[in-house]
Amino acid sequence: MVHFMKILSLLLASSLLGMIQGSPNVIKKKKQQNQTGLKKANFQKVINGKKTNLFFLKNDNGMEVAITNYGGRVVSIMAPDRNGKMADVALGFDRLDGYLNNNEYYFGAVIGRYANRIAKGRFTLDGKTYHLPINDGPNSLHGGNKGFFARIWDARQLDSRNLLLTYDSKDMEEGYPGDLKVQVLYTLTQDNSIRIEYTAVTDKPTVINLTNHTYFNLNGAGSGKITDEKLMINGDSYTPIDDTEIPTGKIDPVKGTPFDFTSPTVIGKRINADNQQIKFAKGYDDNWVLNKDFKGQLSLAARVTDPNSGRVMDVLTTEPGIQFYSGNFLDGVKGKDGKPYKYRTALTLETQHYPDSPNEPDFPSTVLKPNQIFHSITIYKFRTE
Repeated sequence: MVHFMKILSLLLASSLLGMIQGSPNVIKKKKQQNQTGLKKANFQKVINGKKTNLFFLKNDNGMEVAITNYGGRVVSIMAPDRNGKMADVALGFDRLDGYLNNNEYYFGAVIGRYANRIAKGRFTLDGKTYHLPINDGPNSLHGGNKGFFARIWDARQLDSRNLLLTYDSKDMEEGYPGDLKVQVLYTLTQDNSIRIEYTAVTDKPTVINLTNHTYFNLNGAGSGKITDEKLMINGDSYTPIDDTEIPTGKIDPVKGTPFDFTSPTVIGKRINADNQQIKFAKGYDDNWVLNKDFKGQLSLAARVTDPNSGRVMDVLTTEPGIQFYSGNFLDGVKGKDGKPYKYRTALTLETQHYPDSPNEPDFPSTVLKPNQIFHSITIYKFRTE
C-alpha cells in the first residue's frame, strides 16, 4: 500500500503542477467577502473525533464554490446569469445540521464506495460473495447506510482555487473488501469550471464507482421547477431498469423514446409519458451510455440550458455513463435562506459507471485491483448564452 500511495501522491502532484503551470494566477489570493453569506462557524463541529469545516473556492471572475468536508459536499455554487447577476445554483443548507438531520442524504456529496444501485445488496468477486446494506427497497444504494456521503474527509485547501479531500475507507466498510485510499481534488478554474478529480488505490480486489450528487437548478436553488430547462445528453443508448430501478442488463437505443436527449429538449416535454420505464422511476432516474471515441476519453456528456437566466452548464467526464435524475422525490425540505426544495425543482447529472455493474459482466468493469489506480475526471462548466 505504501508503494501505491507514493504513486497516488505523484499522480496528484503531476495534476496540480499542470494546472499551476497552465494558470499563472492559481496561487494568487484575493480578499473577498463570501457571496453566499454562508458562515464557516455554522459548519464547524467535532463528529467522532474529527473536525468539520466549510471551504471556499474563488476565481478572478467572481465565481464562488463552497464545500464542506462532511461528505465532501458542494454546499453552494455562485454563478453569473446572462446579465452578470450571481445566484446560487446548487441545493444545500446554511449549516451542517441541515445535512445531519435530513432524510435526503445526498445533497452535494461525494458518493462511494459504489455510486448508484447494486441488486439485492450483493455481488461476487473472485469467487467470494459480498453482502452490502439494503437501503433502497431490496437493493443497496450509494455505498450503503454510511457511505462516503456520511464520512468526515480530511481536507487541505491548497490555494484559493483548489481543495484536496482524502479518505481511508477500511476493509469491509459497508461490506466492501479492501482498504481503499481515496483522494478527491476540487478545482475552480478561471473559465468557470468545477473540476473534480477522483483517485484511489486498494490493497485487495474491490469494486468502485465514484460520483458527485449535487442538485442543480440553473435559475437558482429553490426558484421553481427544472422542467422548463433544456437538456442534451450525448448518449444514443441507455440501460433500461426493472421496477426496483436495477438495470435489466440490456442496452437499448433512445431513439423514439422519452429518453432521447441527443438534441436539446425541454425536460418536461416527455417526463410524464405513458412509458413503463418512466413509471418505474416516477420521472427520470436513469443511466445513459455516453458516446465515446475511446475508453476514458474526457468528452461532453450533457448540457443543461436555463432559458430564464441564460445559464448553461456543460458536463464533461471520463466516465462511460451518466445518471440523470429529475428530482422526483424532493418533498419541500427547507434549504438555504429557508427556501423549500420541492418536487422536480432540481436535477442531478451523476457521471459514473453503470448501476449494478458488479453483477453484469457485459457492462464496463468496476473492479479495482491492488496493482491498479482508479482515476476519473468530471467537469461542470458554467457559461451563459
